[in-house]
Amino acid sequence: MYLSWNNKTITDFSDKNITSLYCEGYLFTREGRGKMYQTRSLRIDLNKFEPSSENKRVLRKNEAVELGISPLPYTNYHWSIGKLGKDFYETKFGLKTFSANKIKELLTDENKSNFNKLFIYTVILNEAERSEESLSGHGLGQRSFANAQDDSQGHVGYCIALETNDLIHYCYPFYQISNIQFPISNIGLGMMTKAVMRAKESGKKYIYLGSAQRPTDTYKLQFEGLEWFDGKKWQSDLEELKKTIRLNPSTSVKSVL
Repeated sequence: MYLSWNNKTITDFSDKNITSLYCEGYLFTREGRGKMYQTRSLRIDLNKFEPSSENKRVLRKNEAVELGISPLPYTNYHWSIGKLGKDFYETKFGLKTFSANKIKELLTDENKSNFNKLFIYTVILNEAERSEESLSGHGLGQRSFANAQDDSQGHVGYCIALETNDLIHYCYPFYQISNIQFPISNIGLGMMTKAVMRAKESGKKYIYLGSAQRPTDTYKLQFEGLEWFDGKKWQSDLEELKKTIRLNPSTSVKSVL
């Protein structure tokens, strides 16, 4: 069952109010403007975060991927972005998990979306790789679009996010699961780690990583400074969290979003 201790719809979208509610375990959802739910939220206290050897290893494997950030509404929206997201969530979590129309709505309609940033991950080829592309007769845009269904700019992943003065909510990531042209190891974790580093470098207090609902969510727990909301307070005992989600997993697809 989908874990939600409480739900509310807000009309005050000030940074102060949003930050306060996130500190109470609430997260924005995709279900409507102002809609929030209180759940087993995860966040990193960035004052306590320093990249571990494992974080650095993941970053090295994703060194060709560059993170850019665009404000929402996203004026360069292309249908292929919605399709990429739809295909990603269906592959990971089952049919009708996240529609292309909903992704378009979140990215283009500020009256229906709670999010204000799009994280865009792009493969940057070095000079030798660009020369190889040229000799093969395939430009970056052509190869990327033909094989990855993105917006033909070499983008390999996105994350729909929220940013305030104090926090980032890394909310709905999606990426090319099988990229023959630009194979990148651990790209999903690489995208998340790059977002954590960006939040740290930009002086944020916290980055929120969604929630911990079931055992497959434990990949989020590898960051120093990670905390979880237990319904009343924030905790840092990760072994207790692992035990909790192992014994009381949520089975709803919504729980991973």
